[in-house]
Amino acid sequence: MQTDTLAIDFGTSNSAAAVVIPNGVFRIPVENGADTLPTAVFFPDEEKTMKIGVAASDALIAGEDGRYMRALKSALGLPLLHESRLISGYRRTISGVITEFLVELRQRSEKFTGLRFRRALSGRPVHFHTADPAKDAQAEQDLRDCYLAAGFEQVTFLAEPEAAAMASHAMGPEGDIGLIVDIGGGTSDFSVFRSDGTHADILASHGIRLGGTDFDHSVSLARAMPLLGLGGQLRRHMGPGLLPVPRGPYVDLATWAKIPFLYTGEMRRMVADMARLAVDRPKMDRLFTVLELELGHELAFAVERGKIAANTDKGQGGIDMGFIEPGLFETITREVLDDVLADNQTRLRGAINETLDIAGVEPGRIGHVVLVGGSSLMRFVSDEIRAICPSAEIIQSDAFTAVVDGLALATRR
Repeated sequence: MQTDTLAIDFGTSNSAAAVVIPNGVFRIPVENGADTLPTAVFFPDEEKTMKIGVAASDALIAGEDGRYMRALKSALGLPLLHESRLISGYRRTISGVITEFLVELRQRSEKFTGLRFRRALSGRPVHFHTADPAKDAQAEQDLRDCYLAAGFEQVTFLAEPEAAAMASHAMGPEGDIGLIVDIGGGTSDFSVFRSDGTHADILASHGIRLGGTDFDHSVSLARAMPLLGLGGQLRRHMGPGLLPVPRGPYVDLATWAKIPFLYTGEMRRMVADMARLAVDRPKMDRLFTVLELELGHELAFAVERGKIAANTDKGQGGIDMGFIEPGLFETITREVLDDVLADNQTRLRGAINETLDIAGVEPGRIGHVVLVGGSSLMRFVSDEIRAICPSAEIIQSDAFTAVVDGLALATRR
Protein backbone atom coordinates (compact mmCIF):
# COMPACT_ATOMS: atom_id res chain seq x y z
CA MET A 1 0.00 0.00 0.00
CA GLN A 2 1.91 3.04 -1.29
CA THR A 3 -0.02 6.23 -2.02
CA ASP A 4 -0.08 9.77 -0.74
CA THR A 5 -3.69 10.38 -1.87
CA LEU A 6 -6.58 9.82 0.51
CA ALA A 7 -10.08 9.41 -0.90
CA ILE A 8 -12.59 11.12 1.36
CA ASP A 9 -16.36 11.09 1.26
CA PHE A 10 -17.18 14.02 3.55
CA GLY A 11 -20.94 13.71 3.86
CA THR A 12 -23.70 15.66 5.53
CA SER A 13 -24.60 12.68 7.73
CA ASN A 14 -21.70 10.22 7.41
CA SER A 15 -18.08 10.29 6.25
CA ALA A 16 -15.57 7.69 5.08
CA ALA A 17 -11.98 7.40 3.85
CA ALA A 18 -10.29 4.88 1.58
CA VAL A 19 -7.16 4.20 -0.48
CA VAL A 20 -6.63 2.23 -3.65
CA ILE A 21 -4.67 -1.03 -3.39
CA PRO A 22 -3.47 -3.42 -6.14
CA ASN A 23 -6.57 -5.61 -6.01
CA GLY A 24 -9.18 -2.93 -5.35
CA VAL A 25 -10.12 -0.57 -2.55
CA PHE A 26 -9.26 -0.55 1.12
CA ARG A 27 -11.72 1.30 3.33
CA ILE A 28 -9.96 2.64 6.38
CA PRO A 29 -11.65 1.70 9.68
CA VAL A 30 -11.95 5.26 10.95
CA GLU A 31 -14.48 4.59 13.72
CA ASN A 32 -13.75 1.73 16.13
CA GLY A 33 -13.35 -0.78 13.32
CA ALA A 34 -16.21 0.64 11.20
CA ASP A 35 -15.50 2.13 7.79
CA THR A 36 -17.94 5.04 8.17
CA LEU A 37 -18.47 7.52 10.97
CA PRO A 38 -21.23 10.06 11.63
CA THR A 39 -20.31 13.58 10.53
CA ALA A 40 -21.02 14.93 13.98
CA VAL A 41 -19.02 16.72 16.67
CA PHE A 42 -19.44 17.42 20.37
CA PHE A 43 -17.67 20.16 22.33
CA PRO A 44 -17.59 19.48 26.08
CA ASP A 45 -18.17 22.64 28.11
CA GLU A 46 -15.08 24.80 28.66
CA GLU A 47 -12.87 22.49 26.57
CA LYS A 48 -11.18 23.27 23.25
CA THR A 49 -10.96 19.64 22.15
CA MET A 50 -13.91 17.96 20.49
CA LYS A 51 -15.35 14.49 20.11
CA ILE A 52 -16.39 13.25 16.68
CA GLY A 53 -18.51 10.51 15.19
CA VAL A 54 -20.15 7.99 17.50
CA ALA A 55 -18.35 9.51 20.50
CA ALA A 56 -20.10 12.81 19.79
CA SER A 57 -23.51 11.14 19.62
CA ASP A 58 -22.79 9.12 22.77
CA ALA A 59 -21.89 12.31 24.66
CA LEU A 60 -25.18 13.90 23.62
CA ILE A 61 -27.22 10.83 24.59
CA ALA A 62 -25.38 10.55 27.93
CA GLY A 63 -26.37 14.13 28.75
CA GLU A 64 -22.83 15.49 28.99
CA ASP A 65 -22.60 19.26 29.26
CA GLY A 66 -21.53 20.68 25.94
CA ARG A 67 -22.62 21.47 22.40
CA TYR A 68 -23.47 18.95 19.68
CA MET A 69 -23.29 19.80 15.96
CA ARG A 70 -24.32 17.91 12.85
CA ALA A 71 -24.98 18.61 9.13
CA LEU A 72 -21.88 20.83 8.97
CA LYS A 73 -21.63 20.43 5.19
CA SER A 74 -24.93 22.26 4.65
CA ALA A 75 -23.31 25.56 5.68
CA LEU A 76 -20.76 25.51 2.83
CA GLY A 77 -21.22 28.49 0.53
CA LEU A 78 -23.27 30.42 3.08
CA PRO A 79 -22.30 33.31 5.40
CA LEU A 80 -23.21 31.05 8.33
CA LEU A 81 -20.00 29.08 7.66
CA HIS A 82 -17.78 31.94 8.83
CA GLU A 83 -19.95 33.45 11.57
CA SER A 84 -18.16 33.30 14.90
CA ARG A 85 -20.31 31.95 17.72
CA LEU A 86 -19.66 31.14 21.37
CA ILE A 87 -19.68 27.34 21.62
CA SER A 88 -18.82 25.67 24.93
CA GLY A 89 -16.92 28.70 26.14
CA TYR A 90 -14.88 29.39 22.99
CA ARG A 91 -15.49 31.42 19.82
CA ARG A 92 -15.78 29.05 16.88
CA THR A 93 -16.89 29.01 13.25
CA ILE A 94 -18.42 26.10 11.35
CA SER A 95 -15.51 26.43 8.92
CA GLY A 96 -13.10 25.83 11.80
CA VAL A 97 -15.16 22.88 13.04
CA ILE A 98 -15.11 21.24 9.59
CA THR A 99 -11.35 21.74 9.46
CA GLU A 100 -10.90 20.07 12.85
CA PHE A 101 -13.08 17.17 11.71
CA LEU A 102 -10.96 16.69 8.57
CA VAL A 103 -7.76 16.88 10.64
CA GLU A 104 -9.03 14.05 12.82
CA LEU A 105 -10.07 12.00 9.77
CA ARG A 106 -6.63 12.49 8.18
CA GLN A 107 -4.77 11.62 11.38
CA ARG A 108 -6.81 8.48 11.99
CA SER A 109 -6.18 7.37 8.41
CA GLU A 110 -2.46 8.03 8.69
CA LYS A 111 -2.20 6.25 12.02
CA PHE A 112 -3.92 3.14 10.71
CA THR A 113 -2.07 2.92 7.39
CA GLY A 114 1.31 4.32 8.41
CA LEU A 115 1.18 6.58 5.35
CA ARG A 116 1.48 10.37 5.04
CA PHE A 117 -1.41 11.75 3.00
CA ARG A 118 -0.47 14.96 1.22
CA ARG A 119 -3.31 14.89 -1.30
CA ALA A 120 -7.05 14.43 -0.97
CA LEU A 121 -9.57 13.38 -3.60
CA SER A 122 -12.86 14.51 -2.16
CA GLY A 123 -16.39 13.83 -3.25
CA ARG A 124 -18.70 16.75 -3.79
CA PRO A 125 -22.35 16.99 -4.81
CA VAL A 126 -23.03 17.92 -8.41
CA HIS A 127 -24.46 21.13 -7.00
CA PHE A 128 -24.04 22.26 -3.39
CA HIS A 129 -26.77 24.82 -4.10
CA THR A 130 -29.53 24.40 -6.68
CA ALA A 131 -29.50 26.91 -9.57
CA ASP A 132 -26.98 29.24 -7.91
CA PRO A 133 -23.56 29.00 -9.61
CA ALA A 134 -22.01 31.66 -7.38
CA LYS A 135 -22.96 29.88 -4.15
CA ASP A 136 -21.96 26.58 -5.70
CA ALA A 137 -18.46 27.84 -6.56
CA GLN A 138 -18.12 29.42 -3.13
CA ALA A 139 -19.10 26.16 -1.43
CA GLU A 140 -16.38 24.22 -3.28
CA GLN A 141 -13.83 26.90 -2.43
CA ASP A 142 -14.93 26.82 1.21
CA LEU A 143 -14.45 23.05 1.34
CA ARG A 144 -11.09 23.32 -0.45
CA ASP A 145 -9.93 25.87 2.14
CA CYS A 146 -10.95 23.51 4.95
CA TYR A 147 -8.96 20.63 3.42
CA LEU A 148 -5.86 22.80 2.98
CA ALA A 149 -6.19 24.10 6.54
CA ALA A 150 -6.45 20.47 7.68
CA GLY A 151 -2.95 19.75 6.39
CA PHE A 152 -3.48 18.53 2.84
CA GLU A 153 -1.21 20.13 0.27
CA GLN A 154 -3.54 19.50 -2.65
CA VAL A 155 -7.22 18.67 -3.00
CA THR A 156 -9.23 17.76 -6.07
CA PHE A 157 -12.94 17.00 -6.36
CA LEU A 158 -15.10 14.45 -8.14
CA ALA A 159 -18.89 14.51 -8.32
CA GLU A 160 -20.25 11.94 -5.90
CA PRO A 161 -22.64 10.13 -8.29
CA GLU A 162 -19.82 9.82 -10.83
CA ALA A 163 -17.65 8.23 -8.16
CA ALA A 164 -20.49 5.86 -7.31
CA ALA A 165 -20.84 4.99 -11.00
CA MET A 166 -17.14 4.03 -11.10
CA ALA A 167 -17.71 1.65 -8.18
CA SER A 168 -20.99 0.28 -9.55
CA HIS A 169 -20.50 0.03 -13.34
CA ALA A 170 -20.09 -3.75 -13.31
CA MET A 171 -23.53 -4.30 -11.78
CA GLY A 172 -25.13 -4.27 -15.22
CA PRO A 173 -24.17 -6.07 -18.46
CA GLU A 174 -21.66 -4.49 -20.83
CA GLY A 175 -23.29 -1.73 -22.88
CA ASP A 176 -26.14 -1.36 -20.40
CA ILE A 177 -27.16 2.17 -19.45
CA GLY A 178 -27.41 2.74 -15.72
CA LEU A 179 -28.61 5.51 -13.45
CA ILE A 180 -27.04 6.42 -10.12
CA VAL A 181 -29.49 7.88 -7.60
CA ASP A 182 -27.43 9.21 -4.70
CA ILE A 183 -29.53 10.77 -1.95
CA GLY A 184 -27.54 11.74 1.10
CA GLY A 185 -28.20 13.95 4.05
CA GLY A 186 -28.10 17.23 2.16
CA THR A 187 -28.23 16.69 -1.60
CA SER A 188 -29.67 14.42 -4.27
CA ASP A 189 -27.32 13.61 -7.16
CA PHE A 190 -27.78 11.63 -10.34
CA SER A 191 -25.52 10.25 -13.07
CA VAL A 192 -26.51 8.43 -16.23
CA PHE A 193 -23.68 6.15 -17.39
CA ARG A 194 -22.88 3.38 -19.84
CA SER A 195 -20.70 0.46 -18.78
CA ASP A 196 -18.14 -0.86 -21.26
CA GLY A 197 -17.07 -3.67 -18.96
CA THR A 198 -14.03 -1.88 -17.57
CA HIS A 199 -15.23 1.58 -16.60
CA ALA A 200 -18.26 3.84 -16.50
CA ASP A 201 -18.76 6.33 -19.33
CA ILE A 202 -20.65 9.25 -17.77
CA LEU A 203 -23.37 10.55 -20.09
CA ALA A 204 -24.78 13.24 -17.79
CA SER A 205 -24.85 14.33 -14.15
CA HIS A 206 -27.27 16.55 -12.30
CA GLY A 207 -28.16 17.36 -8.70
CA ILE A 208 -30.35 19.40 -6.39
CA ARG A 209 -30.09 20.57 -2.79
CA LEU A 210 -32.47 18.03 -1.30
CA GLY A 211 -31.65 15.26 1.14
CA GLY A 212 -32.49 13.42 4.31
CA THR A 213 -32.16 16.50 6.50
CA ASP A 214 -34.79 18.17 4.29
CA PHE A 215 -37.08 15.18 4.78
CA ASP A 216 -36.57 15.52 8.55
CA HIS A 217 -37.25 19.26 8.27
CA SER A 218 -40.57 18.66 6.50
CA VAL A 219 -41.69 16.03 9.02
CA SER A 220 -40.65 18.18 11.96
CA LEU A 221 -42.53 21.29 10.82
CA ALA A 222 -45.63 19.31 9.86
CA ARG A 223 -45.92 16.94 12.83
CA ALA A 224 -43.68 17.96 15.76
CA MET A 225 -43.57 21.75 15.81
CA PRO A 226 -47.37 22.24 15.99
CA LEU A 227 -47.18 20.53 19.41
CA LEU A 228 -44.70 23.25 20.41
CA GLY A 229 -46.93 26.13 19.30
CA LEU A 230 -46.33 26.46 15.56
CA GLY A 231 -49.52 27.58 13.85
CA GLY A 232 -50.88 29.09 17.06
CA GLN A 233 -51.81 32.65 17.92
CA LEU A 234 -50.57 35.36 20.28
CA ARG A 235 -52.53 38.09 22.04
CA ARG A 236 -51.36 41.60 21.35
CA HIS A 237 -49.47 43.52 24.05
CA MET A 238 -52.05 46.28 23.66
CA GLY A 239 -55.40 46.36 21.97
CA PRO A 240 -57.70 43.71 20.54
CA GLY A 241 -56.95 41.06 17.97
CA LEU A 242 -54.52 38.19 17.62
CA LEU A 243 -51.19 37.70 15.86
CA PRO A 244 -49.76 34.49 14.35
CA VAL A 245 -46.95 32.79 16.23
CA PRO A 246 -43.65 33.65 14.42
CA ARG A 247 -42.44 30.80 12.24
CA GLY A 248 -38.72 31.60 12.33
CA PRO A 249 -37.68 29.86 15.59
CA TYR A 250 -39.42 26.66 14.51
CA VAL A 251 -37.75 26.66 11.09
CA ASP A 252 -34.35 26.98 12.77
CA LEU A 253 -35.20 24.32 15.36
CA ALA A 254 -36.07 21.94 12.50
CA THR A 255 -32.74 22.66 10.75
CA TRP A 256 -29.86 20.51 12.00
CA ALA A 257 -27.12 23.06 11.31
CA LYS A 258 -28.93 25.91 13.07
CA ILE A 259 -29.98 24.18 16.29
CA PRO A 260 -26.80 24.99 18.27
CA PHE A 261 -27.25 28.72 17.65
CA LEU A 262 -30.76 28.92 19.13
CA TYR A 263 -29.59 28.60 22.73
CA THR A 264 -29.16 32.29 23.46
CA GLY A 265 -30.54 34.50 26.18
CA GLU A 266 -32.23 36.66 23.58
CA MET A 267 -34.10 33.73 22.04
CA ARG A 268 -35.15 32.38 25.43
CA ARG A 269 -36.48 35.80 26.45
CA MET A 270 -38.41 36.11 23.20
CA VAL A 271 -40.04 32.69 23.61
CA ALA A 272 -40.85 33.37 27.28
CA ASP A 273 -42.59 36.57 26.19
CA MET A 274 -44.46 34.64 23.49
CA ALA A 275 -45.57 32.08 26.08
CA ARG A 276 -47.11 34.80 28.24
CA LEU A 277 -49.15 36.02 25.28
CA ALA A 278 -49.97 32.63 23.76
CA VAL A 279 -53.59 31.58 23.33
CA ASP A 280 -52.42 27.99 23.88
CA ARG A 281 -49.76 28.52 26.53
CA PRO A 282 -48.97 24.85 27.30
CA LYS A 283 -47.71 24.31 23.76
CA MET A 284 -45.54 27.42 23.88
CA ASP A 285 -44.18 26.35 27.26
CA ARG A 286 -42.93 23.18 25.55
CA LEU A 287 -40.90 25.29 23.11
CA PHE A 288 -39.41 27.19 26.03
CA THR A 289 -38.50 23.87 27.69
CA VAL A 290 -36.67 22.74 24.53
CA LEU A 291 -34.61 25.94 24.48
CA GLU A 292 -34.03 26.14 28.23
CA LEU A 293 -32.87 22.51 28.50
CA GLU A 294 -31.18 22.53 25.06
CA LEU A 295 -33.22 19.60 23.76
CA GLY A 296 -33.17 20.59 20.08
CA HIS A 297 -30.99 17.72 18.91
CA GLU A 298 -32.95 15.18 20.96
CA LEU A 299 -36.06 16.45 19.15
CA ALA A 300 -34.34 16.20 15.75
CA PHE A 301 -33.27 12.62 16.45
CA ALA A 302 -36.82 11.76 17.57
CA VAL A 303 -38.19 13.12 14.29
CA GLU A 304 -35.60 11.15 12.31
CA ARG A 305 -36.47 7.93 14.17
CA GLY A 306 -40.17 8.51 13.55
CA LYS A 307 -39.56 9.06 9.83
CA ILE A 308 -37.48 5.88 9.55
CA ALA A 309 -40.06 3.80 11.44
CA ALA A 310 -42.90 5.01 9.21
CA ASN A 311 -40.79 4.08 6.17
CA THR A 312 -40.57 0.41 7.22
CA ASP A 313 -42.83 -2.43 6.08
CA LYS A 314 -44.97 -1.92 9.20
CA GLY A 315 -45.75 1.55 7.91
CA GLN A 316 -46.17 3.24 11.27
CA GLY A 317 -43.89 5.15 13.59
CA GLY A 318 -44.05 8.18 15.78
CA ILE A 319 -42.20 11.09 17.28
CA ASP A 320 -41.63 10.31 20.94
CA MET A 321 -41.24 13.64 22.74
CA GLY A 322 -41.53 12.33 26.27
CA PHE A 323 -38.23 14.05 27.11
CA ILE A 324 -40.07 17.37 26.66
CA GLU A 325 -43.27 16.39 28.46
CA PRO A 326 -44.26 12.93 29.74
CA GLY A 327 -46.50 11.14 27.26
CA LEU A 328 -46.01 13.63 24.42
CA PHE A 329 -46.15 11.56 21.22
CA GLU A 330 -47.15 12.14 17.60
CA THR A 331 -48.06 9.12 15.47
CA ILE A 332 -46.79 8.99 11.89
CA THR A 333 -48.28 6.46 9.46
CA ARG A 334 -46.95 5.65 6.02
CA GLU A 335 -49.82 7.66 4.51
CA VAL A 336 -48.98 10.68 6.68
CA LEU A 337 -45.30 10.40 5.73
CA ASP A 338 -46.15 10.22 2.02
CA ASP A 339 -48.34 13.30 2.34
CA VAL A 340 -45.71 15.29 4.25
CA LEU A 341 -42.97 14.40 1.76
CA ALA A 342 -45.08 14.86 -1.38
CA ASP A 343 -43.34 18.10 -2.39
CA ASN A 344 -39.93 16.45 -1.92
CA GLN A 345 -41.05 13.55 -4.10
CA THR A 346 -42.15 15.99 -6.81
CA ARG A 347 -38.74 17.68 -6.76
CA LEU A 348 -37.00 14.31 -6.93
CA ARG A 349 -39.10 13.27 -9.94
CA GLY A 350 -38.29 16.50 -11.75
CA ALA A 351 -34.56 16.13 -11.09
CA ILE A 352 -34.44 12.53 -12.37
CA ASN A 353 -36.33 13.45 -15.52
CA GLU A 354 -34.05 16.44 -16.09
CA THR A 355 -30.98 14.21 -15.73
CA LEU A 356 -32.36 11.83 -18.37
CA ASP A 357 -33.14 14.77 -20.66
CA ILE A 358 -29.58 16.11 -20.30
CA ALA A 359 -28.22 12.66 -21.16
CA GLY A 360 -30.59 12.32 -24.11
CA VAL A 361 -31.74 8.95 -22.79
CA GLU A 362 -35.34 7.76 -22.76
CA PRO A 363 -36.47 6.33 -19.39
CA GLY A 364 -37.16 2.97 -20.99
CA ARG A 365 -33.49 2.59 -21.96
CA ILE A 366 -32.32 2.57 -18.33
CA GLY A 367 -31.38 -1.02 -17.58
CA HIS A 368 -30.53 -0.66 -13.91
CA VAL A 369 -30.72 1.98 -11.19
CA VAL A 370 -28.19 1.94 -8.36
CA LEU A 371 -29.36 3.48 -5.08
CA VAL A 372 -26.61 5.21 -3.10
CA GLY A 373 -26.78 7.18 0.15
CA GLY A 374 -28.80 6.45 3.25
CA SER A 375 -31.80 8.54 2.23
CA SER A 376 -32.14 6.63 -1.06
CA LEU A 377 -33.64 3.87 1.08
CA MET A 378 -36.80 5.93 1.63
CA ARG A 379 -39.68 3.98 0.11
CA PHE A 380 -40.98 6.87 -1.98
CA VAL A 381 -37.62 7.01 -3.79
CA SER A 382 -37.88 3.48 -5.18
CA ASP A 383 -41.59 4.02 -5.88
CA GLU A 384 -40.74 7.07 -7.98
CA ILE A 385 -37.95 5.27 -9.84
CA ARG A 386 -40.28 2.38 -10.73
CA ALA A 387 -42.79 4.88 -12.09
CA ILE A 388 -40.17 6.69 -14.21
CA CYS A 389 -38.09 3.67 -15.33
CA PRO A 390 -40.50 0.71 -15.17
CA SER A 391 -38.16 -1.74 -16.92
CA ALA A 392 -35.06 -0.98 -14.83
CA GLU A 393 -33.64 -3.28 -12.19
CA ILE A 394 -33.26 -1.42 -8.89
CA ILE A 395 -30.06 -2.27 -7.05
CA GLN A 396 -29.39 -1.22 -3.49
CA SER A 397 -25.63 -0.89 -3.59
CA ASP A 398 -23.39 -0.42 -0.56
CA ALA A 399 -25.39 2.68 0.24
CA PHE A 400 -22.87 4.27 2.58
CA THR A 401 -19.60 3.32 0.86
CA ALA A 402 -20.14 3.32 -2.93
CA VAL A 403 -18.96 6.93 -3.21
CA VAL A 404 -15.74 6.47 -1.24
CA ASP A 405 -15.02 3.24 -3.16
CA GLY A 406 -15.34 5.10 -6.45
CA LEU A 407 -13.20 7.96 -5.21
CA ALA A 408 -10.43 5.55 -4.26
CA LEU A 409 -10.58 3.91 -7.69
CA ALA A 410 -10.43 7.36 -9.30
CA THR A 411 -7.08 8.09 -7.63
CA ARG A 412 -5.52 5.72 -10.19
CA ARG A 413 -6.36 8.09 -13.03
